[in-house]
Amino acid sequence: MLYIRHAATVALSIMLFAPLPSNAAETVGQAVLIRTEVRGAGGPMAVDDPVHRDEQIRTSLSGLGQFTFRDGTKLAVGAGSSVTIDKFVFDDSGSVKKLTINAAKGTFRWMSGNSDHSAYQIVTPAGTIGVRGTAFDFYVGANGMTAVVLLNGAAQFCGAGGCRQLKAQCDCVIAKRNGEISDPRRVNRDILKKLGNQRALPFLSGDQQLSGRMGFVGGGGCGLSTATKDPPKGISPRNAPANNAPAQPNTPSTPSTHTAPEAPHTQAATPSTPATPGTPKDHDHHHDKSDHDDQDHDSQGHDGDNGDQGRGHQNR
Repeated sequence: MLYIRHAATVALSIMLFAPLPSNAAETVGQAVLIRTEVRGAGGPMAVDDPVHRDEQIRTSLSGLGQFTFRDGTKLAVGAGSSVTIDKFVFDDSGSVKKLTINAAKGTFRWMSGNSDHSAYQIVTPAGTIGVRGTAFDFYVGANGMTAVVLLNGAAQFCGAGGCRQLKAQCDCVIAKRNGEISDPRRVNRDILKKLGNQRALPFLSGDQQLSGRMGFVGGGGCGLSTATKDPPKGISPRNAPANNAPAQPNTPSTPSTHTAPEAPHTQAATPSTPATPGTPKDHDHHHDKSDHDDQDHDSQGHDGDNGDQGRGHQNR
């Protein structure tokens, strides 16, 4: 009997002091937008699903997730990304004492919430981003190369090679694992080439669209929304598909222009009669000229008619 009581006491103690399951971890925020596939610790995520402390969030190659933390901080996680909420200390006053995320790879957009700027910290393989009341995009490549583009406020990036301050909108710095870090300069297409990924900053280039306030702090795309989209090769404004209309249905009427050489005899007999045949001929002439401007193949098909019309005008 004593043995049974002892066993029951041990079992109860294990139940009381055992670690809580992961789904009982502290909730630090929730998902507000999910596209394609976004996975958390419990599997695929949906809108309004909670985000927990120490949870890893991953997106598919076309996935996109937007999350809002308890203090109002917003984080967008772009395609092919992985990030972990490392630390979250909430002080019950609507702000946090500490919020640290670890960005392993991918592309992100950050908007600070109601907490003190010193409470935020973003860790990347190449260094740490310090937040100064800010909105910015950042990218982490597979080799650890990191780029930060300031959209609002101010920020700094610190790595083994020192710290760089970002103060102007669209300022960008690039850092590597070995400590090499660039001076701030305006983001442009050359920076995308240096990162080795033309879609490294999809929220600025327009490859991925954000909703709500996060979609309105893009700094006008910083010039990337048009710089990364080349016009299709071999298509000029004159030959754009919108202008490639079929030939006009009234073009078969052009054979009537062969009567043009007789116009002078008619004019000699009755001076007022050229006005009647001349009007449709002039109309056809202008119509063919318009077709020549917009459709080269149509104008080639009417060269003979244009020539007859020209002689008709000279005779008149």
